[in-house]
Amino acid sequence: QVQLVESGGGLVQAGGSLRLSCAASERTFSVYTMGWFRQAPGKEREFVAAITWSAGTTYYSGSSKGRFTISRDNAENTVYLQMNSLKPEDTAVYYCAAESVRRTILLISTARKYDLWGQGTQVTVSS
Repeated sequence: QVQLVESGGGLVQAGGSLRLSCAASERTFSVYTMGWFRQAPGKEREFVAAITWSAGTTYYSGSSKGRFTISRDNAENTVYLQMNSLKPEDTAVYYCAAESVRRTILLISTARKYDLWGQGTQVTVSS
Protein backbone atom coordinates (compact mmCIF):
# COMPACT_ATOMS: atom_id res chain seq x y z
CA GLN A 1 0.00 0.00 0.00
CA VAL A 2 1.15 3.52 -0.74
CA GLN A 3 2.54 5.35 2.26
CA LEU A 4 2.73 9.06 2.88
CA VAL A 5 5.84 10.28 4.65
CA GLU A 6 5.90 13.74 6.21
CA SER A 7 8.96 15.74 7.17
CA GLY A 8 9.92 19.26 8.12
CA GLY A 9 8.29 19.71 11.50
CA GLY A 10 10.11 21.13 14.47
CA LEU A 11 10.33 23.90 17.02
CA VAL A 12 10.17 27.51 15.90
CA GLN A 13 9.59 30.85 17.56
CA ALA A 14 6.45 32.84 16.94
CA GLY A 15 6.73 34.76 13.69
CA GLY A 16 9.03 32.15 12.20
CA SER A 17 8.55 29.79 9.27
CA LEU A 18 8.58 26.09 8.56
CA ARG A 19 8.13 24.05 5.41
CA LEU A 20 6.47 20.67 5.63
CA SER A 21 6.85 18.02 2.95
CA CYS A 22 4.82 14.92 2.24
CA ALA A 23 6.03 12.34 -0.23
CA ALA A 24 4.18 9.30 -1.50
CA SER A 25 6.15 6.07 -1.41
CA GLU A 26 5.25 5.31 -5.02
CA ARG A 27 5.86 7.83 -7.79
CA THR A 28 3.18 6.26 -10.00
CA PHE A 29 0.61 6.73 -7.30
CA SER A 30 -2.63 8.29 -8.61
CA VAL A 31 -4.22 10.96 -6.50
CA TYR A 32 -7.05 13.45 -6.88
CA THR A 33 -6.45 15.73 -3.93
CA MET A 34 -3.84 16.09 -1.23
CA GLY A 35 -4.31 18.00 1.94
CA TRP A 36 -2.91 18.95 5.32
CA PHE A 37 -4.74 18.61 8.59
CA ARG A 38 -3.58 19.28 12.12
CA GLN A 39 -4.51 18.13 15.59
CA ALA A 40 -3.62 19.95 18.78
CA PRO A 41 -3.74 18.20 22.18
CA GLY A 42 -7.31 17.81 23.36
CA LYS A 43 -8.75 19.09 20.10
CA GLU A 44 -10.26 17.50 17.02
CA ARG A 45 -8.35 17.15 13.81
CA GLU A 46 -8.90 20.23 11.65
CA PHE A 47 -8.43 21.10 8.02
CA VAL A 48 -5.51 23.34 7.11
CA ALA A 49 -5.13 23.33 3.33
CA ALA A 50 -5.62 21.19 0.23
CA ILE A 51 -4.68 21.12 -3.44
CA THR A 52 -6.23 19.33 -6.38
CA TRP A 53 -3.65 17.29 -8.19
CA SER A 54 -4.53 17.96 -11.82
CA ALA A 55 -5.53 21.63 -11.77
CA GLY A 56 -3.57 22.72 -8.75
CA THR A 57 -6.53 24.52 -7.23
CA THR A 58 -5.84 25.41 -3.62
CA TYR A 59 -8.07 25.65 -0.58
CA TYR A 60 -7.31 27.04 2.86
CA SER A 61 -8.93 27.25 6.23
CA GLY A 62 -9.61 30.64 7.68
CA SER A 63 -6.71 30.32 10.09
CA SER A 64 -4.17 29.35 7.44
CA LYS A 65 -5.20 31.63 4.60
CA GLY A 66 -2.68 34.37 3.99
CA ARG A 67 0.03 32.72 6.09
CA PHE A 68 0.33 29.19 4.68
CA THR A 69 0.89 28.10 1.10
CA ILE A 70 0.25 24.61 -0.23
CA SER A 71 1.99 23.46 -3.39
CA ARG A 72 2.75 20.23 -5.20
CA ASP A 73 5.33 18.53 -7.36
CA ASN A 74 3.40 16.20 -9.63
CA ALA A 75 6.49 14.41 -10.88
CA GLU A 76 7.65 13.56 -7.38
CA ASN A 77 4.16 13.00 -5.93
CA THR A 78 5.08 15.42 -3.17
CA VAL A 79 3.02 18.10 -1.52
CA TYR A 80 4.43 20.98 0.51
CA LEU A 81 3.07 23.32 3.15
CA GLN A 82 4.98 26.55 3.58
CA MET A 83 4.02 28.09 6.90
CA ASN A 84 4.92 31.70 7.62
CA SER A 85 4.15 34.05 10.48
CA LEU A 86 3.63 31.09 12.76
CA LYS A 87 1.71 31.57 15.99
CA PRO A 88 1.68 29.51 19.20
CA GLU A 89 -1.84 28.39 18.32
CA ASP A 90 -0.42 26.68 15.23
CA THR A 91 1.22 24.15 17.53
CA ALA A 92 -0.09 20.71 16.59
CA VAL A 93 0.71 17.45 14.90
CA TYR A 94 0.37 18.04 11.17
CA TYR A 95 -0.92 15.22 8.97
CA CYS A 96 -0.68 14.81 5.25
CA ALA A 97 -3.65 13.17 3.53
CA ALA A 98 -4.43 11.92 0.05
CA GLU A 99 -7.63 11.21 -1.82
CA SER A 100 -6.64 8.24 -3.97
CA VAL A 101 -10.17 6.87 -4.15
CA ARG A 102 -12.44 9.48 -5.70
CA ARG A 103 -14.96 10.81 -3.19
CA THR A 104 -16.41 13.73 -5.06
CA ILE A 105 -19.45 14.10 -2.83
CA LEU A 106 -17.35 14.96 0.23
CA LEU A 107 -16.08 18.45 0.92
CA ILE A 108 -12.39 19.05 0.48
CA SER A 109 -12.11 20.12 4.11
CA THR A 110 -13.62 16.86 5.39
CA ALA A 111 -11.21 14.30 6.75
CA ARG A 112 -13.35 11.44 5.43
CA LYS A 113 -12.61 12.55 1.88
CA TYR A 114 -9.05 11.25 2.26
CA ASP A 115 -8.25 7.56 2.34
CA LEU A 116 -4.50 7.73 2.96
CA TRP A 117 -2.77 9.45 5.87
CA GLY A 118 0.76 10.07 6.95
CA GLN A 119 2.08 9.42 10.44
CA GLY A 120 2.15 13.10 11.36
CA THR A 121 4.90 15.57 12.14
CA GLN A 122 5.05 17.76 15.21
CA VAL A 123 5.10 21.54 14.83
CA THR A 124 5.71 23.53 17.99
CA VAL A 125 5.63 27.32 18.00
CA SER A 126 7.00 29.01 21.09
CA SER A 127 5.88 32.45 22.22
